[in-house]
Amino acid sequence: MFVCRLVLASLVIALGMPVALAAEQKGYDPAPLIAAQREAMLSLAALDGIWRGTATRTLPSGETQTHTQTERVGPFLDGAVKVIEGRGYGADGKPTFNAFAIVSFDPKNGAYNFRSYAMGHAGDFVFKPTADGFTWEIPAGPATMRYTTVIKDGVWSEIGERIEAGKPTVRFIELKLNRVGDTDWPSAGFVTAN
Repeated sequence: MFVCRLVLASLVIALGMPVALAAEQKGYDPAPLIAAQREAMLSLAALDGIWRGTATRTLPSGETQTHTQTERVGPFLDGAVKVIEGRGYGADGKPTFNAFAIVSFDPKNGAYNFRSYAMGHAGDFVFKPTADGFTWEIPAGPATMRYTTVIKDGVWSEIGERIEAGKPTVRFIELKLNRVGDTDWPSAGFVTAN
């Protein structure tokens, strides 16, 4: 037990050292990086809130399944990142799907990142804001799964497509969600100093 605690303590110290050393460097100021991250997240402000509607999935057999889909989206780290939780529900009201994602921006390389957790999988994916929403892609062997989202007039429209060279593009999911309200998630409820 003591050895486990010692190893854990050593790991915490080792992981915290680079941050502490960076903060001690003369002239280091995180403010410009954080400001650039916040600025990059402004293009995604239309996502913030609570969304509810339908998701229609097309199976390889051609059969379609529809369930209720919800999304909640909000800023975190004082607006430097965006967090998204998606939940699907069957006709009986029981959860059928749950996903969590973090959208971030790296000012050093000018690129967005989409870190997603869903269905037992996790990964970092290419994310691109568009004039009216965003796209993100999952490499899947010889194919790419591309999700395209458009936000317009309080409606979140999203399609998922399987794209493979030399084959027709196959749409496998479509979401139509309405914005149903604001949310203070995830920034509300944080632990205070006292």
